Amino acid sequence: MTDNRLRCILAYRLEPRAGGAGTTDDFIEDGMNLTDLSSGSKVEVTILAKYDHASQYETSHGASGDLYGGRDKSYADAVSLVIGKDPPSAVSETGAIGGFRVVQSDSHQVVFGADRDGICLAVVTGFKYPSRVAIAMLTELYSQFSDQYRLQAKSATPNTLTKKSKPMFSSICKKYDDLSSVDKASALQVKIDAVKGTMQGNIATMLQNTEKAENIAQQSDQLTEQASVFKKKSKDLKRQMRCKNLKMTIILGLLIAGILIVILVPLIIRARNAAK
Repeated sequence: MTDNRLRCILAYRLEPRAGGAGTTDDFIEDGMNLTDLSSGSKVEVTILAKYDHASQYETSHGASGDLYGGRDKSYADAVSLVIGKDPPSAVSETGAIGGFRVVQSDSHQVVFGADRDGICLAVVTGFKYPSRVAIAMLTELYSQFSDQYRLQAKSATPNTLTKKSKPMFSSICKKYDDLSSVDKASALQVKIDAVKGTMQGNIATMLQNTEKAENIAQQSDQLTEQASVFKKKSKDLKRQMRCKNLKMTIILGLLIAGILIVILVPLIIRARNAAK
């Protein structure tokens, strides 16, 4: 899960738990915020809506459990516990989300924030997803979600807004899933990675060409050495052939001389005897 993928978006309602000191507005008026409510577990976290973008991504790409590592996807309850332990700071401005928290693990991160009415939005992303982009996404999503569901969120029962808000959550996830289109730094990083990949490819090609050149040079040296050995052997062979030819010539000459002697000597003897 150490990637830069969006996993899910969640919407919660934060309320002072039974035994707390009044409403959220009361705490703000007293100079306190939702962070102060975390002491003594005084925050009640109710899930209003959730959208599992990871499963949508895996389904469309033919994968199975890759983004979640094949584990149980009880992310809504897990994030509820995270928010309950460390609630976001409530903002004093009406109609705005703030007090963002970023909770990271070795493989993923949870980014969440809330408004003064207790509407809390959270997103679970891969560890490498920029938190600044996640905050920008939650800020944009909040304006849409609060405009459409603010009144319902105050009294909605758990998960009753999941189906209604799915198109909204799906749209925002599709927009922010491509970092290069929503973040200049990420777009620049993509270009840098592309240039880096091209340079690495060129270097790899150059190394391959160098290796081929070295192999060719080595083969050339071997051929030169073999040619030298062949030349030496050819000279030795030529010398040997000359010696053999000379021996054959001498033998042939001696043979001819012997034949002539055998033929001519009797003739000469006969001629002398006839002359006498």
